[in-house]
Amino acid sequence: MTQEWEFQESLRGHFLIAMPSLADPNFSQTVTYLCEHTPEGAVGLVVNRVHRELTLGAVFKELHLESLPETDAIPLNLGGPVHAEQIFVLHGPPFGWEGCRPVTSSIALSNSKDLLEILAKGKGPKSFILTLGCAGWGPGQLEAEIMANTWLTCQANETVLFDVAVEDRWEQAARLMGIDPARLTDTVGRA
Repeated sequence: MTQEWEFQESLRGHFLIAMPSLADPNFSQTVTYLCEHTPEGAVGLVVNRVHRELTLGAVFKELHLESLPETDAIPLNLGGPVHAEQIFVLHGPPFGWEGCRPVTSSIALSNSKDLLEILAKGKGPKSFILTLGCAGWGPGQLEAEIMANTWLTCQANETVLFDVAVEDRWEQAARLMGIDPARLTDTVGRA
């Protein structure tokens, strides 16, 4: 497979579903939503790993934002090991925020304070995931990992992304492909 062919189709807006053999603790049994995928690399957010100790209330307090008790209690996700101190918001409409980057026609990525101020007040996008950090791959790295049977890929589904319980997202993402996760193996095959 040539590198030119590999980049003809971007995986932007797709899920990366970790295979059972992926032992890296940052990605074991994760679902990652790809926000960007170009010949220069890829960026995504792990969407099924909740921070065990922090909620959005800690973020709002750190940024000196007035918030509501119900928004304070929303879980904070671990988006990946890259830029682990930065906040990223994957969200549905509206999209007029500073630094808002569309991923698809219905999902965008933002990391600006104006959006956080609105979320703290219980307003703004109805659907969102707030993460600390992101996942990143250099040129050709993600493609090599996919070829090594580290990841399954499929078009992302907004119901799985925003409405399915965090602990069920890996299984439900695999089921989007018609796969029973209990039957996944580590064997790589080529036809």
